[in-house]
Amino acid sequence: MIQRSPRRLTPFFSRWELWYHILMMPVLFPVGNYYFIGPRYFSDVRVFLLGTTVVFGLYWLSVITLTLAVRGVIRRYPDVLRATHRTLVMLAVVGLITVGLAVLDVFIYSLFPLLNVPFTWDAVRPILILGLIFDLCFCVALNVFYTYNQWHRDQTENELLRQATLQHQLDSLKMKINPHFLFNSLTSLSSLIGEDQKQAEQFVDQLSKVYRYLLQANTHELVSLQTELDFAGQYSALLQTRYGPALHIALPADPNFPDTQLPPLTLQLLIDNAIKHNVMSVTKPLSIHIEMLPNRRLLVRNTLQRKSVKMDLSQARLATLMAKYRQLGLEEIRVEETGTHFEVSLPLLRFTPPHNAP
Repeated sequence: MIQRSPRRLTPFFSRWELWYHILMMPVLFPVGNYYFIGPRYFSDVRVFLLGTTVVFGLYWLSVITLTLAVRGVIRRYPDVLRATHRTLVMLAVVGLITVGLAVLDVFIYSLFPLLNVPFTWDAVRPILILGLIFDLCFCVALNVFYTYNQWHRDQTENELLRQATLQHQLDSLKMKINPHFLFNSLTSLSSLIGEDQKQAEQFVDQLSKVYRYLLQANTHELVSLQTELDFAGQYSALLQTRYGPALHIALPADPNFPDTQLPPLTLQLLIDNAIKHNVMSVTKPLSIHIEMLPNRRLLVRNTLQRKSVKMDLSQARLATLMAKYRQLGLEEIRVEETGTHFEVSLPLLRFTPPHNAP
């Protein structure tokens, strides 16, 4: 999932930060210089220009310093639910920095005789008070924006997950109905009836089991690995009848992790994905291997024999499956493509096998 950051008008400040500071300058500059310099700031053009130049430089020095400090606190306490704690820490850190900046401001002003600002506590105190008021507004504004931004990001992620769930349900429904697969299966059955009635009976039995599983699968978020492998075996037998020696599907004979589970129809999706996007023939068969890995993962690996016409369905199906794993809080699916093979590695979740699995 891609998360958009606030639009930036500069490499450092976001749009709202820049506008906030631009709007604050006409307020803080005359108020601050009036406290520092007095009425001369408005009556003497030279004092006005010099005072404005000095306050402009000091203002942006303070803003950059305080922004870095505030962002550091936000990174340290990113949780939206800890807004009060984050604000208090932010005020404490920013308050200490403001004390140092206030002393620096008065010192810089005292370096210009025209401004006639003495480097004394009486001169530091007004700018310190003004700075603390600014800090309070600055911290509150940052926290409000940050909290809203995080809330909006969470809403966006929830919406994307909801869409992914609906897409997964739609894909599951399509796989249940799958008129193309049903038509091909009936065509194969029609041929078998005239050639080998016994094999035709076995084909009908396997087809009924496959559709029974398809109809029941959406009632479970997860099924046992053995249940999914049994279904993959029945599904593969139907495909084998249709494609013959042009297709080889190898399943693990004895799973190393019988106490594991995964989303239903995962293996069917990956088998279909390999068949849809690769050519196969008797002289150049498509091989699909499903095997267990020692790190409690399942590997689905097929030879890479891409069709000349590109199809986008592969990425969409894999993206839907990945979204399903994220929704269930499982580890990420790993996809790897070499010059000769396409591999998908699936994490398996330990569980106690249910009695009502499809």
